[in-house]
Amino acid sequence: MEKNLKELSPRRVWEKFYEITRVPRPSHHEDAIREYLLAEAHTHGIEAEADAAGNVIMRKAATPGMESRKGIVLQAHMDMVPQKNGDKAFDFVRDPIEAYVDGEWVKADGTTLGADNGMGMAAILAVLESDDIEHGPIEALITATEETGMVGANGLKGGMLRGDILVNLDSETEGELYVGCAGGLDASMTFSYEEESVPASSTAFLVEVKGLKGGHSGIEIVLERGNANLVLFRLLKMAEKAFGLRLSSVDGGGLRNAIPREARAVVTVPAAEAGAFREAVRDFERTVREELRSVDEGVSVTAEETALPASLIDTDTQRRLIRAVHGCPNGVVRMSPSMKGLVQTSTNLARVVSSGGRIAVQCLLRSSVGSEKRDLGERIASVFELAGAEVVLSGAYDGWNPDMDSPILAAMVASYERLFGRRPAVTAIHAGLECGIIRTNYPHLDMISFGPTICYPHSPDEKVSIPSVERFWNYLLETLRSAPEK
Repeated sequence: MEKNLKELSPRRVWEKFYEITRVPRPSHHEDAIREYLLAEAHTHGIEAEADAAGNVIMRKAATPGMESRKGIVLQAHMDMVPQKNGDKAFDFVRDPIEAYVDGEWVKADGTTLGADNGMGMAAILAVLESDDIEHGPIEALITATEETGMVGANGLKGGMLRGDILVNLDSETEGELYVGCAGGLDASMTFSYEEESVPASSTAFLVEVKGLKGGHSGIEIVLERGNANLVLFRLLKMAEKAFGLRLSSVDGGGLRNAIPREARAVVTVPAAEAGAFREAVRDFERTVREELRSVDEGVSVTAEETALPASLIDTDTQRRLIRAVHGCPNGVVRMSPSMKGLVQTSTNLARVVSSGGRIAVQCLLRSSVGSEKRDLGERIASVFELAGAEVVLSGAYDGWNPDMDSPILAAMVASYERLFGRRPAVTAIHAGLECGIIRTNYPHLDMISFGPTICYPHSPDEKVSIPSVERFWNYLLETLRSAPEK
């Protein structure tokens, strides 16, 4: 595997991206990347500060002759989603990302790459640190903890930014301009349980669902990939009825904005049923493989005998939990009736985990229609309230409504046509860009989003297209040169 990213073109962008891959930056562990950004600004004489929310704001004056242009805020986020393959030994808090070149793609070895949104940061630094790029007044806003609640964007105070236009660099299909995005809502459900003794003559199994592709719960949700939590609980429900299965513990999924790739549970069945249970799991695996063969061909469902657990989740709670999770809405709920191919409303059953007498279930809901998002939250709440769980709906944030008369949109459509001889696609994204939140305190900002092509973000399959990065960079430079007059 060739690992020399710094030899790629455009060199100044890839050099910065390589440096960023060396700095650990999972969500909520962003001190090192913040210090790196501030140190880079100091080294290059760039005005910079960190605000109370952990965001980094940088400023650079216009180049000669460009002082009359509208100020542009280049915006990205500093954190990344920490996802790895189950057999990969890796500490996201300490280890650098092992990035490498594979043909026309840059990938990571068994982990997320962090091109989301490291490419945005790299491009911003390449602009700010250059002395040969023509531009008007520039600010950079690099937000904190975007991936787990958009903390930095929510904490950004009014009056910090001076610009007129915000260019978000966090979208993931080159050649597309994004002018709208979905809002979000967290649904958190909690069951309390009593511990019960393991019946005599029981056999214990570790049941595992693995090999699913997962991915970004907004961008990839339209692909209808398998959800490891739903696959696991479908099996548990079947085996509870057929074999008297008892549940000891469960640990499914990971981050709220990643489609679950893996889930596991420790269960018991009567010893006399152990052989039949193994065979039923093998049959179930064949069924799931057939159902998901066009989208998740690597799925596996296994049951390996293990040591008897110390206790079991009480029978009543087990029954209510299994039915609630199995019946929970998941995936695409409604496609947009006005924009072909765009998901309007969806939900991701992201996490199911038991510990210390409590079982936590978490879903992330998305919609570009606020009323649909709220109603979907109430639907999920209804399922779990009927099952006796405590339900909290929180973390709601608004979407970003498109403005088709936007001056920066008109300028960037014209710039793209000049550069590439064709019109860019103008669309919205079923993901939570920070634009809608930032606009709360900056309603005057004209906004747009674009970026290079990044496939499978939020999963270890994440990769960024090398040719698209060059087109993205050239387009960014043309956007700066063509900024509208004040």
